[in-house]
Amino acid sequence: MELSINGRIYKVEVEEHMPLLWVLRDELNLTGTKYGCGVASCGSCTVHLDGVAVRTCTLPASASIGKEITTVEGISRDGKISAIQRAWIAHQVPQCGYCQSGMIMAAEALLREKPDPTDEDIDQAITNICRCGTYQRVRAAIHTAAKDDEDVSPVIG
Repeated sequence: MELSINGRIYKVEVEEHMPLLWVLRDELNLTGTKYGCGVASCGSCTVHLDGVAVRTCTLPASASIGKEITTVEGISRDGKISAIQRAWIAHQVPQCGYCQSGMIMAAEALLREKPDPTDEDIDQAITNICRCGTYQRVRAAIHTAAKDDEDVSPVIG
C-alpha cells in the first residue's frame, strides 16, 4: 500500500489491518509517535489524518490510504519549529515527555480549528493523558501559541 506521510509517499507491504502506529514506528522508523495504551484512550499515538487529530494505535493503516498523514516529525517546516513547539519549550511543558508528541499533535489540530481557543475549548479538545499532570502548562502553552509572534520568551514556573 502507498501512504502519504509528511508530504512524502511511502510504499509499505503490510497487512491492511495493521495499526497505522506500527507502520509508522516499525516499518518506517518514524518513532516520534508513541505507543501508550493500545486502546485509543491516552493519545500518545496521535497524528493528523487530513488535518484531523486521530489516534493510530487502533486505526488500520488501510484507513489512511489516499489521505495525508502528518506526524510530529512533519510539523516543523523549512527548519522552523511550529508555534506549538516554541510554546512547549517556553513553558517547559514536558516532564517525562512520553505523551508530548501526541499532545502537541492534538494542540496543533485545535489551533487549526480554533485559532484563539478558550480554556473550555482546550479542555474539550485535549483529551490526551499526561501521567505527569502538566495540564496547566499545556493550557498556557496553547494560549501562548495562539498569540505567537515567533519571539516566545521562556517562562519558568
